[in-house]
Amino acid sequence: METKQKLTGAAKASYGLGAVGKDMVYMLSASYVLYYFQDILGVSAAAMGVILMVARVFDAFNDPIMGAIVAKTKTRWGKFRPWLLIGTLTNAVVLWLMFSAPPTMSGSGLVAYAAVTYILWGVTYTMMDIPYWSMIPAFTEGGKEREGLTTLARSCAGVGSAIITIITVISVSGLGHLVGGAGIPYREVERIGFSYFSILVAVLFVIFTVICCINVKERSTVDMKTASVGEMFKALIQNDQAMAVVVAIVVVNCSIYITSNLVIYFFKYDFGGAGWRGDYTLFSTFGGGVQILAMMILYPVLRRFFTSVKIYFISMGMAIAGYISLLLLASTSMTNVVLLFIPGFFIFAANGMLAVITTVFLANTVDYGELKNGRRDESVIFSMQTFVVKLASGISALIAALALQVLALSNDTAETATEIDYSLGVQASQKMGLRMTMTLIPIVGLVFAIFWFKKRYILTDEKISQISDELNARKSAEK
Repeated sequence: METKQKLTGAAKASYGLGAVGKDMVYMLSASYVLYYFQDILGVSAAAMGVILMVARVFDAFNDPIMGAIVAKTKTRWGKFRPWLLIGTLTNAVVLWLMFSAPPTMSGSGLVAYAAVTYILWGVTYTMMDIPYWSMIPAFTEGGKEREGLTTLARSCAGVGSAIITIITVISVSGLGHLVGGAGIPYREVERIGFSYFSILVAVLFVIFTVICCINVKERSTVDMKTASVGEMFKALIQNDQAMAVVVAIVVVNCSIYITSNLVIYFFKYDFGGAGWRGDYTLFSTFGGGVQILAMMILYPVLRRFFTSVKIYFISMGMAIAGYISLLLLASTSMTNVVLLFIPGFFIFAANGMLAVITTVFLANTVDYGELKNGRRDESVIFSMQTFVVKLASGISALIAALALQVLALSNDTAETATEIDYSLGVQASQKMGLRMTMTLIPIVGLVFAIFWFKKRYILTDEKISQISDELNARKSAEK
């Protein structure tokens, strides 16, 4: 058996760089595809909601299929890197196509274009995302090295997401004006800007992935365990604690994603003003920073004093308080974006901690399932995490799009608006409807998740310790 050498700094940095590019692309699609097709190109919000919902659910079911394909791949370059490179190249092209719809296209043709390109984007992204995360055992030892690399990659992925969140709106405006010239309608500025910005992101994505493929070597052949959709549902049915956690993840993520889908509309059509793009960028920068710091610092600090279950309820309480304060502040005539940092802190910090906590809870259900059912469904349980996050993304996109359809919010709404202030043509009832959708619906979801979790989840620290002792005793008896 080949002995694995310690990972070099170049290999670690290259793998992290791959995560930066990967999540830059993901965040551009996840955060702006609805805005691009609905607000800029004029596709029906209801149609976009259905497209996003169907595509994300299809993508969630596609994950296990791609995993099986990668597992059976055998080439001189390994089983992971060929798909990583192929998926990146095709996804980069589709990303550009998705944000470069022909300007002459409209009606059902544009809807079909949105559907085809978005579904293709999801398929090609899965083509590279599955091998990216699955290749870690092929070039790392277990234990601290593997955990450290996974943590590094997750942190770099957060950086990639934050970069897109921070620079997209300003970059699109700048590129659109630079290429389109003066005197063109601002909708055309944004259309051109998104096309050129997607090219920039796609090129960086390819460069970062190539660097990753060159410097990260697969040193051994590893068995890649993949879970089918049937195995996932079987594990859920037989593991009541996994079911409790999965339902909570879906509801919590739906609640948070509804807000993230609508926040750009809030700044453009409600908060408004000549500097709405700068305000949106500043708010997003603050929120992204808070979320990362909550994961890296706030959660570990609170964990010294509270159990994970208590931190879960603390986080949920923080998020609800944030949504209430956001609704109250948005309903006033305030124009200072810094005031929005107050609800933003509670919401983003809660989101960061919940991302860590739900992963911990899922890990706990693996031990519980082993004690209850006599088998350890580790790969199945963690495959389920990606599945349910994508499912929540699809559901929340549908809800957000339907809200936009009902509220009739788009560039066409603001008939008296200028390029300076789009909020001028929006009625008070539309603004209030937007505020309520992005706050009250998430609050309802979070309250449900609190009561659901409190009633269903039993894996306290004491229970986990007891399960661990019983499993160790069972293993000792079998020897």
